[in-house]
Amino acid sequence: MARNDVLDLHGRTLNYDEAFPAGACIFYYRERQGETPIPFEETILFMNDELMVVDKPHFLPVTPGGRFLHQSLLVRLKRKTSIETLTPIHRLDRETAGVMLFSVNPATRPLWQSLFRFRQVCKVYEALAPFRDELMLPVEVCSRIERDEQFFRVHEVEGEPNAFSRIEFIERRDDHALYRLLPETGKMHQLRVHMSSLGIPILNDGFYPIALPCKGDDFSAPLKLLARSIGFIDPVTGEQRHFNSQYHL
Repeated sequence: MARNDVLDLHGRTLNYDEAFPAGACIFYYRERQGETPIPFEETILFMNDELMVVDKPHFLPVTPGGRFLHQSLLVRLKRKTSIETLTPIHRLDRETAGVMLFSVNPATRPLWQSLFRFRQVCKVYEALAPFRDELMLPVEVCSRIERDEQFFRVHEVEGEPNAFSRIEFIERRDDHALYRLLPETGKMHQLRVHMSSLGIPILNDGFYPIALPCKGDDFSAPLKLLARSIGFIDPVTGEQRHFNSQYHL
């Protein structure tokens, strides 16, 4: 508090001699010493007063958490643009690269969030995984996904499906193949779980089908999963928008 690091809901600095109203919300942005720099840079693909579209590299988390603070996409973007109102509109795993959307204007943020809530966004992913000649593609995969006993994983269970994906073949690359993944829903690790359930786990996946020891700061083997493109009708202007990642697997 002596360093003015504690703020109220409106961004006002709080001092230690102030009275604290019951039920008030305060914020402290923790510090982290010795955080390893992630040696990959994000690219801003588009920005206006409502929306920012970013091409996220592998290994970079979207928001601070665990051992990542300054090395998160949100903190990097706020420092780069000085836009403190930036908020991610959807999720993208730390291990996954590709197109990510951020809300700029808090007043219109619910409009962007509703696009995902009502499945009005077309998301296309690409993945490198083993080639299986006997696997008939395209295939629609549906299952029920719940949290696993290992908090960082999910697994498929019996019950009404809540996760739907379409898997398509693009091209063969020796013993592997490039696949197009079209998620209809957005459950945590959905595409990684569905690819593993087909017997073609995504290359360098440290969680599925089994959890491997944490690789720490080893950046040599990125997960071969890419959020290739995203398309939607702009809820503010009514324009059709489509954005593509500049990365390739």
